Amino acid sequence: MCGIVGYSGGQSAIAPLLEGLRRLEYRGYDSAGIALGTASKLFVEKRAGKLSNLEAELKGSLPSAHSGIGHTRWATHGGPTDKNAHPHLDNEGKLAVIHNGIIENYTQLRAELEHRGHSFSSDTDTESVAHLLSELRKKHGGDLAAAMREAVTLLRGSFTLLAIHADAPQTIVGVRRNSPLVVGIGKGENFMASDVAAFIDYTKRAIELGQDEVVTITPEKVSITDLNGIAVVPKEYEITWDASAAEKGGFNHFMLKEIFEQPKAVADTLLGRLSPSNQIVLDELRLSTEEIKALKKIVLLACGTAYHAGMLAKYAIEKWAKISVEVELASEFRYRDPLIDSSTLVIAISQSGETMDTLMALRHAKAAGARILAVCNTNSSTIPRESDAVLYTHAGPEIAVASTKAFLTQVIAVYVIGLYLAQVRGIMGNDQVKELFNEMSALPSKIEQVLETVEPLRKLTRGFAQSTSVLFLGRHVGFPVALEGALKLKELAYMHAEGFAGGELKHGPIALIEPGTPVIAILPTGHDHGLDEKMLSNIQEVKARGARVIVIADEGVEVTGAEHIIRIPTTPALFQPILATVPLQVFAYEMAVTRGNDVDQPRNLAKSVTVE
Repeated sequence: MCGIVGYSGGQSAIAPLLEGLRRLEYRGYDSAGIALGTASKLFVEKRAGKLSNLEAELKGSLPSAHSGIGHTRWATHGGPTDKNAHPHLDNEGKLAVIHNGIIENYTQLRAELEHRGHSFSSDTDTESVAHLLSELRKKHGGDLAAAMREAVTLLRGSFTLLAIHADAPQTIVGVRRNSPLVVGIGKGENFMASDVAAFIDYTKRAIELGQDEVVTITPEKVSITDLNGIAVVPKEYEITWDASAAEKGGFNHFMLKEIFEQPKAVADTLLGRLSPSNQIVLDELRLSTEEIKALKKIVLLACGTAYHAGMLAKYAIEKWAKISVEVELASEFRYRDPLIDSSTLVIAISQSGETMDTLMALRHAKAAGARILAVCNTNSSTIPRESDAVLYTHAGPEIAVASTKAFLTQVIAVYVIGLYLAQVRGIMGNDQVKELFNEMSALPSKIEQVLETVEPLRKLTRGFAQSTSVLFLGRHVGFPVALEGALKLKELAYMHAEGFAGGELKHGPIALIEPGTPVIAILPTGHDHGLDEKMLSNIQEVKARGARVIVIADEGVEVTGAEHIIRIPTTPALFQPILATVPLQVFAYEMAVTRGNDVDQPRNLAKSVTVE
């Protein structure tokens, strides 16, 4: 949600601000604006709609400015209009604020400020911060950082704030609370942004900010304090990917590029995880052998696609490590008094590391005494920082809102955790672990085989473009795959899609089947329970009612009742989801393209959900 950029340096601020906003478009937004640090009065331009609307307004004569702030807004309080777009100004037009998150007590603040003579021009919660900072800056003798420190103590909610004042236009002040903000360190120029992608063209040096830390940048200096004004020693790190990783690389959309990057992402996430002595290397877990053996339960917390990765983890960890696993929607977890304690390991899964629902659930679990392990793709984000340990996936930047490679690498990461626990608990020997790890290591080349055969699938998908509903069926690990396939189609094609466990058809969902309804079924493999035969029976049930059935099945497996068969390489049952998911990603992608939708930035969605 909401992209934030700040720049202070020697060059014109226009280029780094607009380029930064362009790189943050993937986060989801419905308006954009900038404030340039010009003397006496700030230059502000903002427009509803895409960034191109703002750029069109900026094509004329622009004032010379070497600092500024920029914003892409995802509407919460107040609709996506020009007046509600950020930045927001004080009544003097000299102080501008941009904001990611929600100010929960803005109604009270606005009433108090209006009573003191402030006039408001928008419907947003953010504008109250601009007026509040204006007052406090005067109280602190023009010290914007001091004003920000006091303002934060008066605000409730989750937020990142950036502010600039015309009296000191080279100075930009920011703060974060439960919302992302990073600092970029350049030569004679410095940056702030909600994501390092915003300044990756200019520097690879970055600083992570802690909770309630206030940062001030000028062209030559970065200073950080806590809310008491005490200096904080910066924690600098190197960004390990370059700007080309965030470009489309010849693909029409970021999502398609990221689908094709999955073999490398999976391989990178597995890299270095098996020692020469066939031991799983997972030093990040920071639990002793005794502590691991004493675990009584594992709880996985996640939202959306990450939740489906957690569901798959349950199958693997329970089978391999013989320990009870619960999978919880993070948004619901803390509202039912969950039973967790020091013998519980909580695994929080989040691509961005900023998912607010997951963060709040994590804090609830930590307060109850549980140990927290984060699985995350974003270095130094909030969830890893607040966890006891973190296992980073290596998907690289994922720009498209609909997750693809992040999902597969999350599944691989939690599978590695499962193997590690099984080995440490003595459930599996080294030879067994090596065999399973080798099967995982073979997955990148098998994903490539799937990708080499997607063109017929894309053509097939276009034939279903006018359908109003698509149903997905799966059993065992195929059930989370069905849920993920349905979610991708909802996100991208804006159509009704549902994933069901195959055995649940006769308990109600079969009533949805009518002549012509597309049904995609994932045929189980390698089971001793006859699940493949049961799924084939489910296929016959929907076919008898007029469904058009597409089946995803291993090579060489006999399939009856399907109108179309999508073949994937044979692999053990627990690893089939890694391969079966890929055609469903392509199906959703092609459906969105055919229906004329915005693939990389679907309507109403944001990449990083930083509000509850």
